[in-house]
Amino acid sequence: MRLVFLGAPGVGKGTQADRVTAQFAWPKISTGDLLRDAVRNKTVLGLQAKKCMDEGKLVPDTVVIEMVRARLADPLCQVGFILDGFPRTVSQAEELGRMFAGRGLTLDRVINFHVSREDIVKRLSGRRSCPKCQSVFHVDFAAPKVSGICDRCGELLVQRSDDKPETIAARLKVYDEQTAPLIAYYEQKHTLTNLDGSGDMEDVYGRLVQVLDRLGVK
Repeated sequence: MRLVFLGAPGVGKGTQADRVTAQFAWPKISTGDLLRDAVRNKTVLGLQAKKCMDEGKLVPDTVVIEMVRARLADPLCQVGFILDGFPRTVSQAEELGRMFAGRGLTLDRVINFHVSREDIVKRLSGRRSCPKCQSVFHVDFAAPKVSGICDRCGELLVQRSDDKPETIAARLKVYDEQTAPLIAYYEQKHTLTNLDGSGDMEDVYGRLVQVLDRLGVK
């Protein structure tokens, strides 16, 4: 299966993509992960992206597209994949379509996760990340065993700059203006499924599995 997980920041699409990857062994391609790796490694693309990410703005298409193009060329992606965080604009979606056409591929489904804005802010502002092993915790929903310390490697947890309240507001504004139009774009192509992302993550995963079942995934 070749899937796109769509939705505003904080709807849980990355968490659910991880669950699907673990069950079906389809690689998750997260532009957020690709960009953070590039920033951490101080690559040319990473340095270009850092300022935009810190301000909650979209990274330029040229940077993101080249990262995705390279990842799709990985042989591990031949069995299928989940795109998490890409495309984020209609122009990126059009470029993705050209990438697929050039490889003789089709997009099986776009799954749009929707959650109330109040819940999104609560989810994002409570996230804490490990700068060393990239593990993610939440002060309310998935707290570490020792407050402020990563369970896996013992590193001090941090709140990412893009999870701070002032940046969350900027991220949601950018989503409304530039990413939300993808819902209509994929509806017109008859490839969109809306999914309620609220509530317990197990309940959300159950709803997601039902969607995959209807697509013929076993």
